[in-house]
Amino acid sequence: MFAVTFAAATKTAFRVLKPAKSGYWAALFCILLCLAALADYFMSGLARRTFVFRAPDTRQEVIEERMIRRTGSREADISRYVEEALTGPLSPETEPLFGRDVRLEALLLRGGVVFLSVSVEAAVPQSGSLRDNLADLSGGIRRNFPFVKDVRFFIEGNEVLFN
Repeated sequence: MFAVTFAAATKTAFRVLKPAKSGYWAALFCILLCLAALADYFMSGLARRTFVFRAPDTRQEVIEERMIRRTGSREADISRYVEEALTGPLSPETEPLFGRDVRLEALLLRGGVVFLSVSVEAAVPQSGSLRDNLADLSGGIRRNFPFVKDVRFFIEGNEVLFN
């Protein structure tokens, strides 16, 4: 009933193997492409950081993600993060944490504690309360840098207690 000759069987087998062979090369190409993209990501030296800003009317948190270049130094990475946070949000629907004139004066990382000093303009917040703005910045630092245990703020050299 199913009399199949050897020639017909081999012809059918090669027809089945050819698409499998081309599918193998396509899969290999996709894997190599993914590996190249992953290598490019790791060699670029960028790190994904999250920032918390607030909507002006509802005071609801809005989270932004940005890619910031790594430096190799923990202090420098945190310093870049704080400077990005002080520049404000990318979205026009959210408010900055502090006014435009606020500058990072000094940042030290000692034993898992960040000592952060900003200019005197931070004492009068542009929006919201100083306590909320400092809490948002402190939470962002601790979320993005898990080795940080505590953040202490100084305005013009005077410690600000907000906890």
